Amino acid sequence: MEKIRARRLLALSSSGCETVKLRTRRSKLYNKNSSSGSHSIFGVGITLFSVIFRLVNCLLVQTSFVPDEYWQSLEVSHRMVFKYGYETWEWKEGLRGYAYPLLFAAVYKTLHLLHYDTVQLLVLLPRVLQALLAAYADVKLYHLVRRLESPDVAKWTYFCQLCSWFTWYCCTRTLTNSMETTLTTLALCYYPLQSIKTHNSWKYLSLVSLAVVVRPTALIVWLPLLLCHVWRDDNKLKLITQHALPVAAATLVLSTLIDCIFYGKWIFVQWNFLKLNVLHNVAEFYGAHPWHWYFSQGFPVVLGSHLPLFMHGCYLASKRHRLLIVSITWTLLVYSLLAHKEFRFIYPVLPFCMIFCGISLVKLRSWRKPAVGALLGLNLLPALYVGLVHQRGVLDVMGHLQPLCDSRDQPHVLFLMPCHSTPLYSHLHCQIRLQFLECPPDLSGNPGYVDEAATFYSDPLHWLRTSFTNTSSLPSHIVLFDSLEKEISVFLSENGFVKQAEIFHTHFPEGRVGKKIFIYNQ
Repeated sequence: MEKIRARRLLALSSSGCETVKLRTRRSKLYNKNSSSGSHSIFGVGITLFSVIFRLVNCLLVQTSFVPDEYWQSLEVSHRMVFKYGYETWEWKEGLRGYAYPLLFAAVYKTLHLLHYDTVQLLVLLPRVLQALLAAYADVKLYHLVRRLESPDVAKWTYFCQLCSWFTWYCCTRTLTNSMETTLTTLALCYYPLQSIKTHNSWKYLSLVSLAVVVRPTALIVWLPLLLCHVWRDDNKLKLITQHALPVAAATLVLSTLIDCIFYGKWIFVQWNFLKLNVLHNVAEFYGAHPWHWYFSQGFPVVLGSHLPLFMHGCYLASKRHRLLIVSITWTLLVYSLLAHKEFRFIYPVLPFCMIFCGISLVKLRSWRKPAVGALLGLNLLPALYVGLVHQRGVLDVMGHLQPLCDSRDQPHVLFLMPCHSTPLYSHLHCQIRLQFLECPPDLSGNPGYVDEAATFYSDPLHWLRTSFTNTSSLPSHIVLFDSLEKEISVFLSENGFVKQAEIFHTHFPEGRVGKKIFIYNQ
């Protein structure tokens, strides 16, 4: 009897344990599903917020940054679809690829087929498309950091990304640098920072290849990461022959076919770009800076108030993040070797920097609130100023010229401004005569070469009188910066030109650029 009772008690005890285990498993499964569900809802929320944020970002950037955001994209796209416009010397020399403008050409063609190709939509929709891609990159960066680090680090990295004044200023612009940065961020999300064994390289290699097609200098950022991947991979030959080479070859063939179609001849744009910009250093024609410029000015300005957090985050970062530090440093060093330097060239490494800023904010527990407040204040004001105020005149002037499209006369507008100061047909969308000062570099090696813009500014009055010898050749409208008005006032008055409009441009004029833009007409 005692044995039977013992067996029953043991059975009941065992049954109780199994019940407890089953309940524990159910509880864990429920918590996991609940966590997964809440994370899924949060993922939808962060995606929706990112889209709304970048669309607002797009609408609140109404200024001009550099001529390339029009002349290497929208102007080319407009000519591809509507068969009129102007292409700069880079396109005549086969220096640029048509793959990036083709994206906006597809938007233009769709609008044209639907008979909705108004100038407002032609200007806005390409930037909306760029904003949506930027929002997608923001979300992917958040999920990347969440996978590598804690949810807190992901949250603060995302916050830093949205706070960045330079990202706000650039990400919705139709610049090749903006697309290069978006593709670089997306590629990083599929790059094996953590583990190679279960990794599929196709996605990230495809995105890197696209970034290189859009802007060949994207290879600078990715070279350390690619070499590290090859070094760490156990099957190097398979990675190179079955992944890297097929992806690179397919992308290169596709981009070359696109270029050949639109150039109307066999051409290899990537080689032309390398030959003229690196071997012949043609970019130096547009300005040179000292070697340390990126370290002393470029990088600190682009990072802004994030710089202390970035440095602190680099100090705290784990071993697996050192590769990103190497990539950032390598990029700055390589670009420092080139004479011509611009802030936007190092924009693609900015998302890398945000990861270290997020790591820093998580550790700054007692200082987090003041740090967050400082980030918001020190980024919000410059972002709104450069987006809404600084250098807006060159876009506003196109709106003032828009009524000329409906004129029964034959308007002739002369832009007496530094070359490529304004967009042209992509912001007017009508075939009126537009003339501006050109400044292509001398590719023949002539030591005495002087471009048209330099010739004009050396003696503006003489240039005008020799260029327009009779009244029948005079333009109907002249657009100029206020700093030039005194020098050509005699020409304007003797030919009956009257000031039609004054348009604010910037509070900080430099060189040949003035505070205001004047429109004169006869």
